[in-house]
Amino acid sequence: MYGKPMKKYILWTMLAVLTLTACDKVSPAGILIANTDVDDRIKMSRDYYRVHERDLFLFKKAHDGEYTFLVGADSHLTTDPGRMREMLQIGIDDDDLFYAHLGDIADTKAEYYITLDEVITEAKEKYGKKHYKPVTYMDDYDYPHTIYLDTVSQKFYEVKEIPLPFHPVVGNHDITNNGWALWTSLFHSSFYMGYVLVGSDDQGVEYLDRLIFLDSASGTLGEEQIDEIESHFFDNDIQNNANLKIRHTFIFGHTNIFRPSATEFASTFTREETYYLLNKFDQWNASIVFSGHVHAWDEREVGGITYLTLDAMSEDNNPGPGDYLVRVHAKRDGSLSWERVRMNYTPISQ
Repeated sequence: MYGKPMKKYILWTMLAVLTLTACDKVSPAGILIANTDVDDRIKMSRDYYRVHERDLFLFKKAHDGEYTFLVGADSHLTTDPGRMREMLQIGIDDDDLFYAHLGDIADTKAEYYITLDEVITEAKEKYGKKHYKPVTYMDDYDYPHTIYLDTVSQKFYEVKEIPLPFHPVVGNHDITNNGWALWTSLFHSSFYMGYVLVGSDDQGVEYLDRLIFLDSASGTLGEEQIDEIESHFFDNDIQNNANLKIRHTFIFGHTNIFRPSATEFASTFTREETYYLLNKFDQWNASIVFSGHVHAWDEREVGGITYLTLDAMSEDNNPGPGDYLVRVHAKRDGSLSWERVRMNYTPISQ
């Protein structure tokens, strides 16, 4: 309905009413405080989910029962979106089924979110050109206008509507300085779920991989989120259907479960909540749990579950090239493998 300049003006106007300042220093150990309470965020996310469940319920189909997905963390985007642009480009080029981001996506200034929105829109257009059929026509002002046709569903998309498979969780820096309003202007819900359909057997049983996205930005799940978990928000559909079976469960959150080293300071969950989460991951039969926050790489296996804590992909924290992303390969036979993926973007000042 609006042209591109008008859309940008509207977003600027909506966000400029907030008095915002970015974090002075990108600190991995920042105390987990914010202007929003986790219970309030879960209530808002739940209300949004109830209205938009069909949009948020991620249901993806693996090609011939096999797929890959990409994970990054702690981009802390400010004026230079190079690393965020590179992550999305890698996911599109390598045909990853989806790309997850583990929080602290951008510092909390309106202009940084304008830039983030532009980068995501660029990626949507690239994704649309690769996976959909561009259809160009002359609009009412005799300017060429391109929309994208999904030839399977026969649905047309404007560029901004293209369903880019980019799924972030919220981090502690995302919600400081009233950042929750900025974050939800693009991503809406801080906890959600989805499935990947990987195949079926001769008995008609469908096998799924489950994706769970948690809000751990405040260093706690909070009462509301725990209530949702205990109400089987993440497994009701499976429990009540004998024809659906979970193969793998992947958990995505911001706050790290384990510290990379015993001497490293990093805010994390309380001991009691850590025990609760470890038990819940075991109940869900999780395969891999992903987190970020601490800006340091860590990998370990506990109780048969792999825990991967990703280093920051932020240019401020890691200006040189490095292996800041992770790619998981879910194979047809049910086996898993993962590898670290190199990012080559270097800030211009380097």
